[in-house]
Amino acid sequence: MTSTARTSYTLIPNQKYRRSNRHSRQHCDIVDTDPQSLSTLGYFKTLPLEIFQMLLNYLSVKDISMLCMVSKTIGNRLITYISTPSGNRRLLLQDFHNIELPGKKEGSYILEHYKSLGLLLKRCTLLLPTKDRLKYIHKILSEVSCFKFNGCPSPLHCLGLQCYGVFLQILTAGWDELECHRVFNFLSELSNLPRKVQTVVSSKPGSARKLELRIRLFCRSVFLNHWIHRSDSAFWLTRILKPWPMVNQARLLYIIFGPVSSLDVVPREWLMENNARLLILSGNNICFTFMASKAVNGRAFELARLVVFLALVCEKDLYCMDWAVKMMQKVCKVFSTPGERNNFLQSVENAFAHIIMDMLQAVLSGDRDEEDISFLNLFHLINAQANFHKEILYLTMRSNSI
Repeated sequence: MTSTARTSYTLIPNQKYRRSNRHSRQHCDIVDTDPQSLSTLGYFKTLPLEIFQMLLNYLSVKDISMLCMVSKTIGNRLITYISTPSGNRRLLLQDFHNIELPGKKEGSYILEHYKSLGLLLKRCTLLLPTKDRLKYIHKILSEVSCFKFNGCPSPLHCLGLQCYGVFLQILTAGWDELECHRVFNFLSELSNLPRKVQTVVSSKPGSARKLELRIRLFCRSVFLNHWIHRSDSAFWLTRILKPWPMVNQARLLYIIFGPVSSLDVVPREWLMENNARLLILSGNNICFTFMASKAVNGRAFELARLVVFLALVCEKDLYCMDWAVKMMQKVCKVFSTPGERNNFLQSVENAFAHIIMDMLQAVLSGDRDEEDISFLNLFHLINAQANFHKEILYLTMRSNSI
């Protein structure tokens, strides 16, 4: 990195001026002896480093972050101060469990402090490459156990990870995506996040409940919760999910955003109608990918039932029925042989017949509620079957007329 000292720093005084001030300079106890550095210290050049650091104790963290922008030399002195025991005690507050401080909103004091600290370290390391910035900042923060993945024994009652998250937000605000990629990779490797995620997504729900909770708290508090714009949160969420296949992504999303009290509980299976409605709302690409996966894996019967409920939702929610037919036609191309495709089409017809009979049985049993839902479902399904086959006939007649 090229130094800017030649253009922005005060010029070194000429030799005559230095001789006339030789006596006064001999009585100054100055640590920095390089004339170029001394010229950028201004009035602070008359102060020993120890006195300079004592004065910093009277400044707020925001004021110190402004001071570090004065010159590179001042910034270097502040970096030295941050690394000292007194600087650590001053700047690395650890009242993460004492969240009800007198006269303060719950947890707001320490969160604001770490926002200011994030700005300070952002400015102090401004001239360093991203890799070196991350190493230096990690060295400063590594002494705080509550910033670590497994560092706090009581994570549900700790603001440590939240403070780490707001610190990270301020630090990376304005960075480009490549730099943020490096930040995520650095923290992911540091916390061994991929191995921990692999453990929970490959085991039964609830079998590693404490680890699931740790992953939830770390991902939300450090990467996701503190961004103002959804696009920023989406960027970090994408980084978390991208390494995993779709089925593991779904499990991971539930761990991160699902109810805390239910992380160890397998939820009840959704109604097929609701599954179909979710697929429609997810868009064509996701819907086709989901259905094609079932076709490739030989689950033609499940796929056939899904087609029936896609038609039912189209009928109930007034979507165009030709969408369901075209989606089925597209899925048919996934089957490798005509026999598999014909078996799937036969399964669709059988599924319509079986589901209609099940609904008819519910109506004939006489167990009707005030809205007579069973009868309405049967009514909609029969209409859905009729409109579904009508669209197939239209498609077939258009093909034959070409």
